[in-house]
Amino acid sequence: MIDREGAPLPGWLAPVVEAASTISVHELTRFMPPEDSDPRRGAVLMVFADREADPAAPDDLAHRGELLLTERAHHMRSHPGQVSFPGGSLDDGETPVEAALREAHEEIGLVPAEIEVFGELPELWLPPSNFAVTPILGYWRDRGEVRIESPDEVHEIHHVAIADLLDPDNRITVRHPSGWLGPGFLIGDRRDVILWGFTAGIIARLFSYLGWAEDWDRARVRDLPDHMLQGVPRGTDLAPNTPQNTRLEE
Repeated sequence: MIDREGAPLPGWLAPVVEAASTISVHELTRFMPPEDSDPRRGAVLMVFADREADPAAPDDLAHRGELLLTERAHHMRSHPGQVSFPGGSLDDGETPVEAALREAHEEIGLVPAEIEVFGELPELWLPPSNFAVTPILGYWRDRGEVRIESPDEVHEIHHVAIADLLDPDNRITVRHPSGWLGPGFLIGDRRDVILWGFTAGIIARLFSYLGWAEDWDRARVRDLPDHMLQGVPRGTDLAPNTPQNTRLEE
């Protein structure tokens, strides 16, 4: 498996590379932009990186990989405290790859040259906001430093082991006051940070497509904490970075 620069990608990324070329939009969401729509466009960066692991562990995604996520500032008027991939809207003339890399650099100082883009997922449409988002897949081979470059936007950076995301003990169903239910994950050192909404939906459905998802207790429901609901009208703006009122459930 060779990336676009000609250097081999690690073996544990093979399932993700394959998924990027075979997964359809219908396996990620039930929404597609209508042919007559003119949506606003954005991109997010799914950064996969090597994680220190037991040398005896299998050379697979679950044991070797991690994802880079950001937690939005808790004082923000929209989506406070929500966990997301770095990303945002496309500037005029930008491609989704350029936008995703630029946003990651502006938010957490991730150097674009350190990221080897190896694929992208289908564009996902968020009907209420008419926003179309392309998830860009990248491998962080030569890991440099990341830091909070925009404290007005970012509260914390999370390096999350994929094994932790797959652990049934860290899976929950999230309930919004509007009655919305969707997949969620508990992350952070104390498992006290809730990953939900658009980002959790992408992760949950991608892992299911890869065959990595394990059985978990869907009746284990957690309400969103108050700090995540400040400034969020009931039933609207359910996802980080890209306002939406849709489900990306398993």
